[in-house]
Amino acid sequence: MPHLKNYAPDSFRPLIKAADGLTLSQVCSITGLEPSTVQNWVKRGFVARPVNKKYRVRHLSRIMLISLIRDSMKIESIGELMKMVNGSADDESDDIISEDKLLEYFCVIIDKVKVSPENGIEDTVRDCLGDYIPPSESAYSRLTDALCVMVNAYIASEYKKSAEVRFENMKSRAY
Repeated sequence: MPHLKNYAPDSFRPLIKAADGLTLSQVCSITGLEPSTVQNWVKRGFVARPVNKKYRVRHLSRIMLISLIRDSMKIESIGELMKMVNGSADDESDDIISEDKLLEYFCVIIDKVKVSPENGIEDTVRDCLGDYIPPSESAYSRLTDALCVMVNAYIASEYKKSAEVRFENMKSRAY
């Protein structure tokens, strides 16, 4: 599994602040995504519309989250999952957690699961949510479930990539 330090919101927050937001080309340069992919996600409501054609921390955080788990989940399912956590992408008032905090938790959990997989994903999620103050009774369990889904999806995509590399290596050896 790759190190997710570059995905942590603190790594891109200063850049976004200094530039008063990122252009689509900058977002694509950071994420490796095609402009049409990002625009499609915005059009479909998976990512909030940019403000004056500028992407903020919340936009980039959500784009990164979607990108990290899209290899093992259908984009429609990811959109539905994100909606379960934070409602409409364009409406921050119904969020149970900020997009950047969600990405931060995700990165921390992945790093901890890599170091101590024996603790289990759900236990690691609960440990990492120690500072989370839920806005409602159901928010904590909803966030816990969502993070477990995201982490499992990410790990599944990493296993899939590993299997594909191994298979290609086998083919090149011509058994």
